[in-house]
Amino acid sequence: MGLYDRYVLPRLIDTACGMGDVMARRARLVPRAHGEVLEIGIGTGLNLRYYDPARVTRLIGVDPAAQMQALAQRRSADVDFPVDMVAVDVRGIHADDRCFDTIVMTFTLCSIADPLPALREMRRVLRDGGKLLFCEHGLAPEPGVQRWQHRLTPWWKPFAGGCHLDRDIPALIGDAGFSIEEIETGYIKGPRPMTFLYEGVATKG
Repeated sequence: MGLYDRYVLPRLIDTACGMGDVMARRARLVPRAHGEVLEIGIGTGLNLRYYDPARVTRLIGVDPAAQMQALAQRRSADVDFPVDMVAVDVRGIHADDRCFDTIVMTFTLCSIADPLPALREMRRVLRDGGKLLFCEHGLAPEPGVQRWQHRLTPWWKPFAGGCHLDRDIPALIGDAGFSIEEIETGYIKGPRPMTFLYEGVATKG
């Protein structure tokens, strides 16, 4: 791992993913988590402040980027429920079938190298009746914006930790065997190829 990935990228991601509109989306989605919670791509722990300690029994955060977790560890000291963090590939979550009540995934699916196996693994560990809470940026509806997303993604990925600008988030979630119960879409502030969001709730189909 180079110096950029080890030292610079965690701070850049923490800053970019901690901007006002992004944090506002986290603030309204994350408090819906309850019970045994799995957070996919916990990163630097930006979601930790928004969990409701009266609703969360325990949080397991997984992220293959171990270099991100120093910030997350510091932030976890300020919450009133147990937090464990594991640096593993999310395509192989080390947990029993149907053991989590809620899975939280925010601004993460864009950077998972092989998203369908990862989503199927999430489905495996989610209890029947459990919820996948997601907020992700992805493929915009306008053809002109889509063209820019396709053009920019090969150049953007090495700079932004493998982030894809052009993933069809609802299609991926559906192909993995989830049923989307709620979804909101729209742009937040910023360049359009990078700011079209999908926010919602899915269950096991």
